[in-house]
Order: sequence, then structure tokens, then C-alpha cells
Amino acid sequence: MSFAELGLNQALLNAVSREGYTTPTPIQQRAIPVVLEGHDLLAAAQTGTGKTAGFTLPMLHKLASAPVPAKRYPRALVLTPTRELAAQVAESIATYGKELPLKSTVIFGGVGHQPQIDALRRGVDIIIATPGRLLEHINDRICDLSKLEFFVLDEADRMLDMGFIHDIKRVLKVLPAKRQNLLFSATFSDDIRTLAKTFLHQPREIDIAPRNSTIDTVAQKVTYVEQRHKRELLSHLIRQGDWQQVLVFARMKHGANRICDYLNEVGLPAAALHGNKSQSARTKALADFKAKRIRALVATDIAARGIDIDQLPHVINFELPNVPEDYVHRIGRTGRAGNDGEALSFCAPDERAFLRDIQRLIKREIPVLTVEGFVPSAAADRPEPPRPPRPPQGGRGRQGGGQGRSDSRGGGGGRSSAPGGGGRGGDSWNRPAVAQRPEGARQPEQRHGNQPARSDSGGGFAPGTGRGNLPAHLNKPSGGGRPGGGGRPGGHRSGSRGGR
Repeated sequence: MSFAELGLNQALLNAVSREGYTTPTPIQQRAIPVVLEGHDLLAAAQTGTGKTAGFTLPMLHKLASAPVPAKRYPRALVLTPTRELAAQVAESIATYGKELPLKSTVIFGGVGHQPQIDALRRGVDIIIATPGRLLEHINDRICDLSKLEFFVLDEADRMLDMGFIHDIKRVLKVLPAKRQNLLFSATFSDDIRTLAKTFLHQPREIDIAPRNSTIDTVAQKVTYVEQRHKRELLSHLIRQGDWQQVLVFARMKHGANRICDYLNEVGLPAAALHGNKSQSARTKALADFKAKRIRALVATDIAARGIDIDQLPHVINFELPNVPEDYVHRIGRTGRAGNDGEALSFCAPDERAFLRDIQRLIKREIPVLTVEGFVPSAAADRPEPPRPPRPPQGGRGRQGGGQGRSDSRGGGGGRSSAPGGGGRGGDSWNRPAVAQRPEGARQPEQRHGNQPARSDSGGGFAPGTGRGNLPAHLNKPSGGGRPGGGGRPGGHRSGSRGGR
């Protein structure tokens, strides 16, 4: 089947031909006709199989088929989870729509508001945006989506995840009821599919490959290595294989920075890409990587969504993701558009559980690659012994009870010598002698009802008393304050506070 057989207009066919594409991918063959017919769509296919063109081409065809209004207004909205993915989709729309009388703009955070405001006021047909900045323009009444015709969620699994669902709902509230909804992603959990169908109208569902599967053009391998040797292994592989372009995934932002710093220190140019970087730094890092001015790009999962680099040969999972679905997205950065790629995962002994979850998800066992000099020792490879059971709750006492003080605060267990009492129940020191309250001292307040009061030993309550007995040196009345009260006679606090 050719693109011409799908019913696209000549301007789009010319653009596809200029990009060197002759045959649509399976997801494009099935999705484009459904969109052209006007149906809502929920489509799943592996990363790197052409999902972006699967909604971009038919959307552009339908928008260009209608007369352009005298005053432009947004007729299509594409939401993405990351700035990089938004920029990639905007680039695809500009490339395919070069010969069409349509205008588009990209909106995301990390850059100034005013250029985006100016573009919206001039009028656009298509908006590609991340949710946060788009909502700012909506709240400021800069962006009117009341006449929208197309609503697209790209990477819909991440967009509808708990981190984005509230923003999505706020956007949906300002959209017209009658519109065409398209949801594309590489992975869909059952919960996400159910949630997506709540605002899709009789959607057509397309699942090109088994759910959460990976494409065959990616050679997957795993190597076992101790965590402390991972950086040395990474630099060894880059030098030994003379890798000029490798995408490295880290789980945390600070981890990505440390890996990047190490590679630069050993003479391997690298840059980091994550959410704490400014937008200008992220754009420069990606541009330098595409132009091969740096050999390694170290990225986190969210920031790497949308990285689309032709013929990227190597992806390294420096740390295995704790969310198995992220593995599918990571390795999908290579082996794109029919090209071959390699994905190698570093697995430390404490990451074996993550590896099992990933293999269970993709329903295949990943072959093991042994790198000489980096095989974990037997001690490191041995699973950690189970932790001993926790002692009974109650504080830091040597024989039980709470950890309070032995003064008039009473309560959770002071330094009582009574077994099972308070904080230091087994200590060798003795409590001060207990004296009777002086006559005239205020008695502790009686507790409500029949509840017993606390004992000063911390092990329970003594009937009829509010706080328990006091040590002799704290029980003497002094001239500055009332006996047993809370004054500060003699420059120190009286021992009893009475009541609670």
C-alpha cells in the first residue's frame, strides 16, 4: 500500500516523498483511514513505528479541506507530556504542512510568555502544547478553544497518568462537546484504556502489536554489574566500541548529573537532559547530541519522551526503571523507522526484581552479555539477608515503655527502674526519693469520667492522681511561685504543672 492509496491530498504526498517515505507503516495504514472517516481513535503501537505521522497527516488533510476562516482560531490541539515531544510534533506538522495554508504554534513552559501570546493573538490553526503553560493562557483568556475540531493526546499513557489527569480534565472542560478525539501511545494499561474511553465517543481501537511489546529491530541485552562499577563500565563500552552517539537513561536527575560529570572528566563529551535544566539548556543539549558534537546524552525518563533521532544506534539503561512500561519507551528511542539499534541494560544485584518485572511485561527473556572485568563478585551477587523483626513499639527504653522524662510530665515512660516501665527500666541508677506533697499545694486536676491518670513510672496510670508522684528536689514549695505551680521561683521552673 502507498500513501496515495490512503486518500491524502497532493501537498501531503509531496511532503512525505521529500522526507523519503514511500510505504506507510502498519499503524499509519490502519489509523489514517479511521481519522479521515471522522471516528475517535485509541491507538497503540511500539515506539518508533510512525505514530506521529499517523495522526498528523490525516489531521492536516481534514483541516486543509475546509475553507480557512477570515479570522483564524485554534481548530486542533495536540497535548504532549514533555517540551521535547511538543517540539518534535511541531516540527513534524511544519514539515508535512509546508505546502498547506495552515499556521501552527508550540506552547510550553521554561520560555517567555509574550512570544506565545503574540502568536495566539495573530491567530493559529493548530496548537501543540504541554498542559501547564496552556492552562495559564486559558486562564488569562488568551487562548480560546471553544471552536476546536481535533483533540489529540500523544503519549496518552503518560498524559492520563495521575500526574497529568487533573490538568487534562481542566482542559477538557473548555473544549466543545462535539470534536474528534485521538489518543496515541506506545503503551496502555487496562486502567488507562478504561479512563480514556470515558471521554472518547464510540472509539475505534487499534492495537498493532502485543501490548507493551518491543520492536524486533532493537537488540536487547542485559549485563550484571555492581552499582559502584557502572560508570567505569559505561566509559569502557563507549571507548571500546568507538560509540559516537549513545543515549544513557538514569532514574534520578542528580544521578544523570553525576554520570554526565564523570564522562566529561574522562574525556567523553556528554550533556544531561532532565526537568531541572532550563529550556535553553535542554534545547542545546539535544541539538548538540543530534549534531554529534557530544557523544553521550544522559537523560531521565520524562525528559526523554519525544527524543526522535534518526539512526540512533545505542541506548543504555544505566539504571533499570522501577516502572516496567518506561523500559519500552526507553529502548524505543533506537531502532526507529526500520533501522537497527541496540539497547543494553546495566543490572545491579539490587535491581534483579526490576528486571523480572520488565521481562514479565514484554513476555520475553533478555539475553545476558558478560563484560570481562566487570562481573559482580559472589558476595555482591548474593541477595541481602532478611532484616530482623522490629522490637515492640514504645520507644528507646532498654526494657520497654515510652521514652518520656521522669519529671512531672509523666506520661509515656520516664527513667523508671520498674521493669517494663519507662525509658531506662533496667538501668543501675536509682530514682530520687519521693516525698509527700507539702500542705497547701494544688492537687492535680481529676481526669474526666473514670479514666485513670498516668503513673510516673510510664507503665500505665495511677488511680486518682493527675501526674504521679514527684521527686523530692522538685516537690518543695518556693517563695517566688505558688506551691506545686508553674512559676519560676529562684530562676528555675517548678517541677509540677498540675493537671495536663
